[in-house]
Amino acid sequence: MTNPAHLASQHRPAGAYEDLHARVVDQARAQRVWTPDDGAMPALFVSHGAPPTLDDPEWLADLFTWSQSMPKPRAVVIVSAHWENAPVAISGAAAGTPLVYDFGGFHPKYYTLQYGTPDASDLARRLAGVLGGITPIHHHVNRGLDHGAFIPMMAMYPAADVPVVQLSMPSLEPAALLRLGQKLRSLREEGILVIGSGFMTHSFAVMRDPSLAGHTAAFDEWAADALERGDVDALTDYLAKGPGAAVSHPTADHFVPLLLTMGAATDAGRPQVKTAIEKVRFHNSIRSIQVA
Repeated sequence: MTNPAHLASQHRPAGAYEDLHARVVDQARAQRVWTPDDGAMPALFVSHGAPPTLDDPEWLADLFTWSQSMPKPRAVVIVSAHWENAPVAISGAAAGTPLVYDFGGFHPKYYTLQYGTPDASDLARRLAGVLGGITPIHHHVNRGLDHGAFIPMMAMYPAADVPVVQLSMPSLEPAALLRLGQKLRSLREEGILVIGSGFMTHSFAVMRDPSLAGHTAAFDEWAADALERGDVDALTDYLAKGPGAAVSHPTADHFVPLLLTMGAATDAGRPQVKTAIEKVRFHNSIRSIQVA
């Protein structure tokens, strides 16, 4: 069901985010930074939502609380459902690179949102080193974070004090995202947080026709079970094996970032998967997970 808080906040677009920021920004700044003694950072899959996420106090609080349960990362590498580019590309790394407002039809205020992250040039160079031997790397110096990246980052790290670089999806093939995640795995040992940002179910059809909600619920239940079992093969073959997949993911873009997360997981037996958020918005699952 749609959260009533979302509806109540429409008179003040992004008001819930402004309230969260005012309440927690000092806590966010004081968060303990990762050290090698902490071991590898986890890999995350975040259901990111759209601009109205910033009107949802419960969703924002869940994201912030989740981030506080971990050390503050030295940097973040994020792959969003909203940037496909082959070969793989790196977003602008300069401090304060302008955001990409890749959405339409919302209140003008959403197009003035700012999230001025620090310089991430060192991270961009590290990524080029990790990936450069695999494929040519394009650096889109003027492309900032899109909403699949900046919306969850605004909630999780509201002080905007963590360097962030976005990678493109080189393909929508699940296996391609799995391989990309595997190439990023070593970064976790350096205190770098790897995030796939999509949506556990992403169906506009169910938003228009709630009678279809059984499809998204079934897919979410199946995905949760596959994740618990560490069944990466099933997740890779989600279109054939996931009940309700055709309704839940009519396009691949919001699901395949999950494979990036699983690829970045520790390569030692079954991945340790923890569900950090398990809720429904607009009849879609916003399940978000943490993998060791």
